Amino acid sequence: MADPSSYRPRPGQIPDSPGVYRFRDEHGRVIYVGKAKSLRQRLSSYFQDLAGLHQRTRTMVTTAASVEWTVVATEVEALQLEYTWIKHYDPRFNVKYRDDKSYPSLAVTMNEEYPRVQVMRGPKRKGVRYFGPYAHAWAIRETVDLMLRAFPVRTCSAGVFKRSAQIGRPCLLGYIGKCSAPCVGRVTAAEHRELAEEFCDFMAGRTGAYLKRLERQMHEAAEEMEYEKAARLRDDIGALKRAMEKNAVVLADATDADLVALAEDELEAAVQIFHVRGGRVRGQRGWVTDRVEAVDTAGLVEHALQQLYGDEQGEGIPREVLVPALPEPAGPVREWLAERRGARVDLRVPRRGDKKDLLATVARNAQQALALHKTKRASDLTTRSRALEEIAEALELDSAPLRVECYDISHLQGDDVVGSMVVFEDGLARKSEYRRFEIKGFAGQDDVRAMHEVITRRFRRYVQEKQKTGEWGDPEAEAAAERAQDAEDAEGTGSTGGAAAPDGQAGAHGPNGRNGVSPEDGPAEGPAGRDPDTGRPRKFAYPPQLVVVDGGQPQVAAAQRALDELGVDDVAVVGLAKRLEEVWLPDSDDPVILPRSSEGLYLLQRVRDEAHRFALAYQRRKRAKSMKAGPLDAVPGLGESRRRALLKHFGSVKRLRNATIDQICEVPGIGRKTAETIAATLAQAAPAAPAVNTATGEIMDE
Repeated sequence: MADPSSYRPRPGQIPDSPGVYRFRDEHGRVIYVGKAKSLRQRLSSYFQDLAGLHQRTRTMVTTAASVEWTVVATEVEALQLEYTWIKHYDPRFNVKYRDDKSYPSLAVTMNEEYPRVQVMRGPKRKGVRYFGPYAHAWAIRETVDLMLRAFPVRTCSAGVFKRSAQIGRPCLLGYIGKCSAPCVGRVTAAEHRELAEEFCDFMAGRTGAYLKRLERQMHEAAEEMEYEKAARLRDDIGALKRAMEKNAVVLADATDADLVALAEDELEAAVQIFHVRGGRVRGQRGWVTDRVEAVDTAGLVEHALQQLYGDEQGEGIPREVLVPALPEPAGPVREWLAERRGARVDLRVPRRGDKKDLLATVARNAQQALALHKTKRASDLTTRSRALEEIAEALELDSAPLRVECYDISHLQGDDVVGSMVVFEDGLARKSEYRRFEIKGFAGQDDVRAMHEVITRRFRRYVQEKQKTGEWGDPEAEAAAERAQDAEDAEGTGSTGGAAAPDGQAGAHGPNGRNGVSPEDGPAEGPAGRDPDTGRPRKFAYPPQLVVVDGGQPQVAAAQRALDELGVDDVAVVGLAKRLEEVWLPDSDDPVILPRSSEGLYLLQRVRDEAHRFALAYQRRKRAKSMKAGPLDAVPGLGESRRRALLKHFGSVKRLRNATIDQICEVPGIGRKTAETIAATLAQAAPAAPAVNTATGEIMDE
């Protein structure tokens, strides 16, 4: 690890002008490229105290061994040079474009004597008109097949064209009317080029005038009783309208625009682009980006625009580009786009109307693309294996942690404090073994103390299971403690959607069947994890190889202290701090830094986020339940059915509170003992303030 002060430029050596800079490592490889309005100010920011730098920036400057720069005249030139160098050097600390596949476009080779319509990928060629790109090549072929009826332009390869000219007989498309057959002289080169130009005009969105002209020709043919010609024109119009229907109108003012949207998390970002031409969506593309540099949404937008338009010229750049956030500053990017287009480009964030709604649709596509990418990444066996190996290597574990448990604490300003436990086995979520905890040892906000309680309760059950089987101490010595703990604990299981049984109902008989396990999740334990006497699953029979807690040093220390108090010494503990994604170990002053592109870090992050989601969902359910609670909820042993029966019989809690015990006994299902309990509970509870109708001032009954 290099010391940035060893290669820091001398004071006054860096010019105060626009430019592009490159950081190189000890082997001379370029590891980062950036641009700046003022090279002096920007480069000076890299050589401040390391503690004040973002983690990604700190890693970059300690990896680098030298820095160099190039002065340019304007910020626009800096933008262009930055794009060129990123493309040339592919620096490891710049944003990576993971999905670099080429998207197919509909191309018309106007640079040939007889222009050809075809699907084309790769870099764009001079003299070729492009439309798209499209997500799938079959979508282009379907559109072309419909359009060839009205615009019979050549689609064959050079070899087929030459052979047909030699034998004097056109191909099949020439016989069925989907090619004007210039190969055998049915049309001249000039006539065929005119057809190709009309095809391009129609694809560019100038559809109204052409359709009106065809309709006029159809009516004229019908008036002259040329019914076959009229029928052919009618079919041509129908084919063109079907081709237009494939691209629904999304903007009524025939707008030419590209809409760029992002979906991002700490490690990755998905970019989606909709190409709108003539008010219709003509193409779509997207990619996934590794966030290997400290960049915000505006910076990601700037990188996306560079990737999208770096090789474009002229009409390839639309008049309007709509983005979720403007780059800082936006002026040089606008100038750069205008320079490449040769005309003004409006780069802005839509604030209202159809364009804002369409950008929201593009953003939803980006979110789905990111979720799909994460699903594919998580489901890959090789990737999961590599992630577990990276974790074992980074934490110096004896073997890969095949079972990982993660814990999180959730509360609302100290109220309804709960904990969650999620389980990942072989890199995949084991939702049937999720558990949740209601913090009972104290009241108020103390995440560290709450984490200690959750870890203690979970592993105390593990110790007790071991004692039962004779693997650990005397089972009878802990029998009383186990029964007390069974009554104290409030565990639950998660379903496929992340829902869990209400607190206090999990255990031997949960709401979804035995042991509170939802049917789609399967049994909570395998045969080896069942009690030999009762056959019931032992909920905490399996120990994890790794415990992950959501938090930093204090939470890790609390978890380790809980394990030490119970004598558990074969479980590793780490914490994952959300702000910088640092991995903290017990009794360590410095965190373990995993590479941003590490599969191990990605797995730890996914485990942590799942624990946070599960805890938050439980805490919200508890809060909603407490907000709906009424005086009858405090009556012990009174279920939902009998509460409804009481309210139906008396009409309100106020009348029930004033009723005698004999009157309460008149309600079906309510015995005298229960009636006495109800009366006593309601008498102890202070009546709530009367509700007042604000419109009339009338005091309303409960």
